[in-house]
Amino acid sequence: MYNQSMTEAKTQSTWTFLSNHGHILVHINRNPDSKVKEIAEAVGITERSALSILSDLETGGYISIERIGRRNSYRVNTNKKFRHPMEAQQPISALLRIFSKK
Repeated sequence: MYNQSMTEAKTQSTWTFLSNHGHILVHINRNPDSKVKEIAEAVGITERSALSILSDLETGGYISIERIGRRNSYRVNTNKKFRHPMEAQQPISALLRIFSKK
């Protein structure tokens, strides 16, 4: 019984419902002028991983990146639909509403 409880505790702490892509979308929706370093720290990943995910999101049309001086500003395309077939009928704005500041 002890081993099962330890395994359950370990399993519960190693996964989340949102992927890092989802965490970055939520973060930049709240903080569109964040630096890559700030995004990475908020999500708990490396800057290199954050850059790769930002590239994925931009290529997929989920975000646009505007260069303003030496900084980037991110805009989330809230009308874009989820990628997985089970959620493909829903826009990502449905997810972002859950996490929006009130």
